[in-house]
Amino acid sequence: VSYKTHVQDIGWMDYVSNGDTSGTSGQSKRMEAMQIKLVNMAGGIEYRTHVQDYGWMNWVSNDALSGTSGESKRLEAIEIRLTGEAADKYDIYYRVHAQNFGWLDWAMNGESSGTAGFSYRLEAIEIVLVLKGYPAPGNTDRPFVQA
Repeated sequence: VSYKTHVQDIGWMDYVSNGDTSGTSGQSKRMEAMQIKLVNMAGGIEYRTHVQDYGWMNWVSNDALSGTSGESKRLEAIEIRLTGEAADKYDIYYRVHAQNFGWLDWAMNGESSGTAGFSYRLEAIEIVLVLKGYPAPGNTDRPFVQA
């Protein structure tokens, strides 16, 4: 899985993959959009973001933009799920770095990751594929925090 984020004052960052961090840490910069794609794999990926003033955006897939561009709106949460053959073979895990919380725990397979009701920005994300039946990459207790 490869992904990139659009970050306040920076713009689009380069693609990273397989659990690497996209976004910033310790710079107080909001993620405004992201794109996610599967590479060299059958099946697809779908995702949607929760955007300041808009709420949950529609699901998009396979490297489409989710979020906003040129509107200075922060991402607050994200959901990601696999489709087709990829979903049969893998679980997708993802975690976000949220303002005032830091790194939250890992969400998986369409669960919400981030915050709601706080107006806090997401600053970074990590995404990893794990073979079905294998353990999570880390703690999964608290991927989403709601006010």
